[in-house]
Amino acid sequence: MKTILRLTGLFILVQLCIAAPPDRPQKVIFDCDLAGDVDDAFAVSLLLSSPEFEVLGLVLDHGNTSKRAQVAGRLLYELGLEEKIPIVVGRPTPGIVGEETGIAADSHQFIWGQGFERWKPASKDAAQFIIDTLRRYPNEVILFTVGPVSNIEDVMRQDPEALKLTRRVISMFGSFTMGYGGPGTKPEPEWNVRADVKAARALVASGAKLTFAGLDTTTMVKLREPDRMRLLFRNSPLTDALCALYTLWSSEKYAQPDPTLFDVVPLGMVLWPELFTSRPAHVRVAANGLTEIVNDAPPNCEIGVTVEKDELIKRIMGRYLRQNLMRQPTP
Repeated sequence: MKTILRLTGLFILVQLCIAAPPDRPQKVIFDCDLAGDVDDAFAVSLLLSSPEFEVLGLVLDHGNTSKRAQVAGRLLYELGLEEKIPIVVGRPTPGIVGEETGIAADSHQFIWGQGFERWKPASKDAAQFIIDTLRRYPNEVILFTVGPVSNIEDVMRQDPEALKLTRRVISMFGSFTMGYGGPGTKPEPEWNVRADVKAARALVASGAKLTFAGLDTTTMVKLREPDRMRLLFRNSPLTDALCALYTLWSSEKYAQPDPTLFDVVPLGMVLWPELFTSRPAHVRVAANGLTEIVNDAPPNCEIGVTVEKDELIKRIMGRYLRQNLMRQPTP
């Protein structure tokens, strides 16, 4: 069985690693709910620290998307990237699941972007931006989704064929053999799915080439205190931003001391596919947001099965510590 999983992982390597040759970065769109759970900040930071990626747009989803975009705007400005990467404000989704935990409410991380005006949102809405970009670069773009997929449902409504033009859609999405407690626990409705079940169903039915990094490969990937201290003492614009956002997040009532880096894992699947095993599956979304595997149906996606979590954290930390992103002084 392990051999089969390794071979399947090799298949993903062929599909995804080809996407990022050293002389031509992989085009990506990154759809996230930055300034919700803090893992989005760590995911965006890995994205920006990875020369393998050409970021065509940073798209904000779920809840108060305008305030999320302010945080994104300040982050890009601090790194001198505000002219290079469009910030696309997705449709706000008031009243969707999450208010009871604070994840979809006004986040303490919004303070970091509050009043910051040195950024301009893209002129297009999220759905139109994604559609136009995919049609401009057919079969060239990896679309990452690491939040609820309301923007993706809008894409499907406006252009049902658009997602089929992606090179692949890779999502932090679902719970297949375990829940948030890790191995030995039962699958449960995962946040990005249950936050917008209708949109999640639209993604699964899209006909796109889908890869899901569910709780099976994400819930054990935690950033422990020794690594957080290394980030604190690095004193670069990027690591200072991460430490500030972590500190604000840690004051939320739902926060845990060691953040789980759920949203970093889909990026890791592309950057270092040899650390993962995956397998084909047919997934359907139940009314309560549970992602169920249908064993007698043809596959409609790939799902992550295992991750070498310690090595993944080591490589992620290497990117954070060795990057040198900063605003260049004006001559």
